[in-house]
Amino acid sequence: MQQTNGSKTAVVTGASRGIGRETARLLAETGYQVVIGYHTGAAPALQLAQALQDKGCRARAIQADVSDPTDASRLIRLAEMHFGGVDLLVNNAGIAQQKLFLDITAQDWERMFAVNVGGAFHCTQAVLRGMIARGGGSIVNVSSIWGMVGASCEVHYSAAKAALIGMTKALAKELGPSHIRVNCVAPGVVDTEMNAALDRQTLDALRAETPLGTLGSTEDIAQAIAFLGGEQARFITGQVLSPNGGFVI
Repeated sequence: MQQTNGSKTAVVTGASRGIGRETARLLAETGYQVVIGYHTGAAPALQLAQALQDKGCRARAIQADVSDPTDASRLIRLAEMHFGGVDLLVNNAGIAQQKLFLDITAQDWERMFAVNVGGAFHCTQAVLRGMIARGGGSIVNVSSIWGMVGASCEVHYSAAKAALIGMTKALAKELGPSHIRVNCVAPGVVDTEMNAALDRQTLDALRAETPLGTLGSTEDIAQAIAFLGGEQARFITGQVLSPNGGFVI
């Protein structure tokens, strides 16, 4: 990825760990001013911000529950106060859960959509007026291969991630005339803390089902996000990029 001019600002939600953390690090080290959005992971988020500042990067950790529209709006407002207008929004905050469909409660379903879809909705609404006023911007939503093909025992997760894909495509059409690009990254099976709960046998099976024979890394996904968010992808909008090692083709 090329260096930016240092004046662009990125907000990454769910950035205290996993894909979000690696994305925030990569963007900061390639010249963005970065807001590390987090909900409960204060210690790792603050540590990342300090580590990036020690390297000469401009980074700040800000706490927010993006499922709450007031909190999401506050996150974007603080980002604008600290660094100016937001040029890139990465809607990465999300939760996952494995349950048989008949065991999913109404609360499970509502919380899954509140975080994974509602968070993207609230943050996107919060940045749009500024992006439109400045004449452009970029939004990258983080979905999943399960949003593309569905996963047994993860119906609510799959449905929420599929909703992000639909949101991406529709919003790209609506915002294109305002020079705002909206794209989506749908990762395959990635070696993250979220997947660490899976047993060794399950992970080995997933690895075996992947044609490239390996799980993805957080850096693999961060690189895809950074590409779609940056100027190299200036003619790309409404697309779903799925780094998955061939798991879904």
